[in-house]
Amino acid sequence: MSQPTTTGQQKTGRVILFGATGYTGRLAAESMVRAGLAPVLAGRSAAALTELVAELAPFAPIDSAPTWQVAEVGDQGSVNALLASPADVLVSTVGPFTHLGAPAITAAINAGASYVDSTGEPPFIREVFEHYDSKAQVTGARLLTAFGYDYVPGNLAGALALQQARSMGAVPTRVEIGYFVGGESFGISSGTKASAAAIMLAPSFAFHHGGISTERSARSTSSFEVDGKTLAGLSVGGSEHFALPRFDHSVQDVGVYLGWAGKATRVASAASSAMSTAARIPGLSNLMHRGVKSAVGETTGLGPTKRQRDTNYSIAVARTFDGVGRQLSHVQVTGPSPYSLTAESLAWSAAMCLAHPADTGGALGPVDAFGLAALVRGCADMGLVPVDT
Repeated sequence: MSQPTTTGQQKTGRVILFGATGYTGRLAAESMVRAGLAPVLAGRSAAALTELVAELAPFAPIDSAPTWQVAEVGDQGSVNALLASPADVLVSTVGPFTHLGAPAITAAINAGASYVDSTGEPPFIREVFEHYDSKAQVTGARLLTAFGYDYVPGNLAGALALQQARSMGAVPTRVEIGYFVGGESFGISSGTKASAAAIMLAPSFAFHHGGISTERSARSTSSFEVDGKTLAGLSVGGSEHFALPRFDHSVQDVGVYLGWAGKATRVASAASSAMSTAARIPGLSNLMHRGVKSAVGETTGLGPTKRQRDTNYSIAVARTFDGVGRQLSHVQVTGPSPYSLTAESLAWSAAMCLAHPADTGGALGPVDAFGLAALVRGCADMGLVPVDT
């Protein structure tokens, strides 16, 4: 049985965190509790949720203790029951989103509520903007996908770089974003591994010549100057492809690149090409998917320790170009470890959704949702700030 929570029409909204007992979910829950949001922690295990509430209670301000409610991703009714009002905010960390993301976003759309997630999976991001967007516009639901390390820093850096180019009187037509991690060796969580496995063989996308086009994951590479070093990244689909052209309508091309592969970036791109070709061979695709799933394993909830997170930091670099390929501007932002930044981003966006009800619904990028000035202030509070380069 779930812990009792307020039901019926709400005068004020609540924050519901679905997937609270996973690795990213637990970090987000702590950030929310410390921010005084009094979240409803949701997941499939009453025992795990009870334990988590007890762990977090000492960090909660008076009268802002978290509560819990059981919901199972395979039971749409139980996920729907998490929301009692359009003023509610449903934050989901339940992944892989490509396979498990539909129940939460469907519940939010049905309720006309705000929705935020932590995905970094290109197929799901594209589905949010191209499939769920129209449904959300009908009900007034506000959809904020990929609101973490992927891809808030790039949206921030990209918008600032576009603004910088405009301030010089230039017309930017292309934006390139690079994501990197500084500091010591960086570990990834079991959830990130599962998400990576879910998208490894799936098609990705890009924004070229003013429109979204399908392409394989890691199709191309690009190099960026970061803190005096030249670092390479693999192309990936991000929310920037949809959001930045809205911020500046002159933008015709957007490239987003992840630099986690380091010196193996070009090898990884070649391997992606080979895997993409092999996946089109009848019968071989299923074998490859089973092999990837087996390699990842079933263990969940694991990830870098706090000490490990404290030894690295997030980096996003953005640069803009004009129509003849001349670079116009360059912006670098740095912030906390990717997982810590994701937790803080989810908490901040939930608080913003509570404080600022949406006028209209639909799929939104970070700047769309809150405006650039508010995003800059919020990111600064999280420690994500522009640096001189």
